[in-house]
Amino acid sequence: MSSTLESEQIRPDKPQANEGELTYEQQHKPSSEFDSREQYLEHELQIMAPKRWRPNLPFKDYRFEIEDTIPAMAATIGKVVMVGAIAATFAGALGLNEGFILENVRYELLIASVFIILFSGFLLPTANLAGTHGPLIPLIPIVVAAGGHPMAFGLLIGTFGLLLAISKGGSMLANLTSKGVCGGLLLYLGFVGTVSQVKKLFAWAEGIGMSHIAFVVIFCTIILYALLEHFRKRWLAVPLSCLLGGSIAFAMGAPFSFQTEPGLPNMNPMYWWGENTGWMLGLPTLEHFMVVLPFAILAVAMWSPDFLGHQVFQKISYPERTEKVHMNIDDTMTTASIRQTFGSLLGGTNFTSSWGTYIIPAAIAKRPIPAGALLTALFCIIAAIWGYPMDLAIWQPVLCVALIVGVFVPLLEAGMEMTREGKTTQSAAIVVFASALVNPAFGWSLTMLLDNLGLVGCKERSSELSKMSRWVLPGAMFIVLSGVMALVGLLPGIPAIIPSFR
Repeated sequence: MSSTLESEQIRPDKPQANEGELTYEQQHKPSSEFDSREQYLEHELQIMAPKRWRPNLPFKDYRFEIEDTIPAMAATIGKVVMVGAIAATFAGALGLNEGFILENVRYELLIASVFIILFSGFLLPTANLAGTHGPLIPLIPIVVAAGGHPMAFGLLIGTFGLLLAISKGGSMLANLTSKGVCGGLLLYLGFVGTVSQVKKLFAWAEGIGMSHIAFVVIFCTIILYALLEHFRKRWLAVPLSCLLGGSIAFAMGAPFSFQTEPGLPNMNPMYWWGENTGWMLGLPTLEHFMVVLPFAILAVAMWSPDFLGHQVFQKISYPERTEKVHMNIDDTMTTASIRQTFGSLLGGTNFTSSWGTYIIPAAIAKRPIPAGALLTALFCIIAAIWGYPMDLAIWQPVLCVALIVGVFVPLLEAGMEMTREGKTTQSAAIVVFASALVNPAFGWSLTMLLDNLGLVGCKERSSELSKMSRWVLPGAMFIVLSGVMALVGLLPGIPAIIPSFR
């Protein structure tokens, strides 16, 4: 913090006791009064006073900065990709054509924009944007094969998520997770995600007969990222890496063309839930809800480690005295649940979770949620209507490097930061081990139980926990998660208990 700010805090005519009563407008200072851009951004975080369920207005309660465009751009790219992946997976399982995928992605971008503006930009500025639940993608073919209905699936996720948010179960589970467990989870997600994107880029390059392009793009991206880190401009990693990756690939002869023309999707929910239009499934029955019940429980149970990782990354990146602008896990669950419920009723493909491709770049750029949220909504509307940006966002040289430098490498860095001190490495190693065995939700719940019992990690921390925190709640979470996974056949080598899921 600058000396200018410190002197303001100790001046007799501005006693420190009254500073908390000053509004954002009264405490805001132009960036020219600070010694560096970073000091200005940190001061902005420290003077914000977000209001829950009351209007938060631009320029009165927060400002737009150039740094807000970076997470908004990364979020839009991530949204197109993730919703496209879910729509494509459903389309393949249900026999729907490519036109369904494109139109529904456009529809989802518009739906997402409305809820971003309403919640993260206006009423709940500490709620992260409601994004896409990526870990559910491998489960979609199983859900469809079992006779599941996407509307029933989405409505149950929204219902269970809202119950968890109202009971404040999400923040409670986050508080029970030690630094070692959380750091190990971030390390696993970051490493697996980075490796998967590198493999995807090489697979794409081999598919066009130009394997060398993938190597050159990734090598140049590494050099660029290192330079940005050296000059403390890492928040520029996403746009510059996308520009670099796309330019190099195109210059080396990789094929690319704009194909998605401007337009609007069908906005009628009855079209999407018609028997011969949209999903071509009609409305769900009670049987459909019973089929997707275990998957919905699993989806919501997987929210806690996902949300926790995003919140922790923010805590690591933000300066002191910024707790009031940190992402609120329960508010994020509330907005995600409401957005999921209405999105499913309207006919969208998306299954909701915390929006990682937004919050991670925003934390790196030291920006609060609301301003970048409004820009994300604007960019999503432009992409949906214009069409052409969607082609660029899903082009592999752009997509892969955006996810690597914008999400997965920062996750690795945050995980390593959290496991530097204390007896955290044991817990971190167990999380990685157990996650590799089944999935991150299993690894998180098992290691949280072992860590809180004092079998791994810090024994002193375990001894200070109550009986409820030490083994009752962690044990219940592990049993519920493992039981649901056993029911639907997600435990490796063990057949599904329910025959219809085998």
